[in-house]
Formats: sequence, structure tokens, C-alpha cells
Amino acid sequence: MIAEKIKYLRECHNMTQSELAKKLGLSRSGVNAWEMGITVPSTVYIVKLARLFHVSSDYLLGIKESSTISVEGLTEREIASIAEIIECYRAHRKTAPQT
Repeated sequence: MIAEKIKYLRECHNMTQSELAKKLGLSRSGVNAWEMGITVPSTVYIVKLARLFHVSSDYLLGIKESSTISVEGLTEREIASIAEIIECYRAHRKTAPQT
């Protein structure tokens, strides 16, 4: 579960394994081992990953299926616009036919 989330978040941020490894101060093979499910990140790296990708450690660990988005530096109007977009997606999901 955590392996898939790390890979998903890395790809969403258009990072290679090498780029992520460099940001975290470890080897590319270490990141690869996480993504392959061979090893799991230590608590120190869980925190670093959460901060880097702006998600909670609970999300990474599969404890809570939600994530956070930092709105630091945005105006109230920009924050309201983002909230409106999220609600549009939720409303669309409720009315869209299930496949």
C-alpha cells in the first residue's frame, strides 16, 4: 500500500526515483526498494515524504484515506476557488453513472 502511494505521489510531482532520492538524501535504489515493496521507509522518511508531497503521514500509511493540500500563501479567494473545484468533482462523482 505505501509502495503504491510513494510511486503515485512521485509520478504526480513529475519526479524520477533519482530526483526523489536526492531530495531525501538517499540512493535511487532505496526509493526503488520502497516502490517495489521490498522495504518500507523509516519513520524519519515517512515524515520527510509527507512534508515533501504535502500529505499526512496517516495517508501514506493507509490509516486515513485523505490527504491535505497546503494553501499557504494563497488568498481567501483562491482558497475558495479551490474548495469550489473540489465540490464540483464530488458532485460529478455522485451523479456520474458507475462503471
